[in-house]
Amino acid sequence: MADPGAIVVEMAHQKGLSVVPLVGPSSILLILMASGMNGQRFCFHGYLPAKKPDLVKALQRLESESRKNNQTQIFIETPYRNNQMVEAVLMALDKKTRCAMGVDLTLPSEFIISKPVGMWQKDKLPEIHKRPAIFCLQAGKPHT
Repeated sequence: MADPGAIVVEMAHQKGLSVVPLVGPSSILLILMASGMNGQRFCFHGYLPAKKPDLVKALQRLESESRKNNQTQIFIETPYRNNQMVEAVLMALDKKTRCAMGVDLTLPSEFIISKPVGMWQKDKLPEIHKRPAIFCLQAGKPHT
């Protein structure tokens, strides 16, 4: 998952070669398990657009899909753009939408935080610049 090796694996299948996955940590599944969000319905999107206007639109679209389908949305970012991602999340999403961040997963410095955007806005943000991170969000139920 989220590995450019998928092309090589596809070629192996086309040639009839045996493909045997190795068990190991996957940041996608680790953040999903630790987020407290819906693990029955989720979607991994990989990298979102880098430019801020496009990123904001993409985040709002994911939030809408999450709300509509009761689905956790998972995405990653290049470590040197983590701060811009967090800034966009805090600006673009509803205060009640839950957002989780997993940083340095499987390392001694690992941390995972999951809380509503409104709480992220009030609390001091952790230092995540140039650290591997993965994010997920789950919107609340539609307003009635």
